[in-house]
Amino acid sequence: MSVVKINVLTVPAEQRAELERRFSGRAGMVESADGFEWFELLRPQEGTDRYLVYTRWRSEEDFKRWTDSQAFQRGHARASADAGAQNHGQETGQGHGQEHGQGHGHGQEAGQGHGHGHGQGPAATGATLWSFEVVQSTGPKDES
Repeated sequence: MSVVKINVLTVPAEQRAELERRFSGRAGMVESADGFEWFELLRPQEGTDRYLVYTRWRSEEDFKRWTDSQAFQRGHARASADAGAQNHGQETGQGHGQEHGQGHGHGQEAGQGHGHGHGQGPAATGATLWSFEVVQSTGPKDES
């Protein structure tokens, strides 16, 4: 059965557009990964500042293989570089950039420290990864 990974990102209101821009800039990267099944970036509507990054994978091994892949590393490094290029020469007041491996400049995985690079810095102030195994799943009925 599939596994679901949900990255819970705490994003201040003033960083929401930036986070969404960074994800939009990586469109198409994960879709070609072996075992990838689904991706959604879920924007909070009310009462929370947390975005959910939902991915579904054929197996835990497929997810791990993706996070260890060069494509994953390149995509996350590119998002960091894009943030730095966008703000080169500007004072952002944040003082923290992304570490190699941070997703789309959206913050740290649980248990990681803060990056001390250059550029705009993370769009999120925190991140937690939730893992689930799909026990039941349904979709729309085929009416044909």
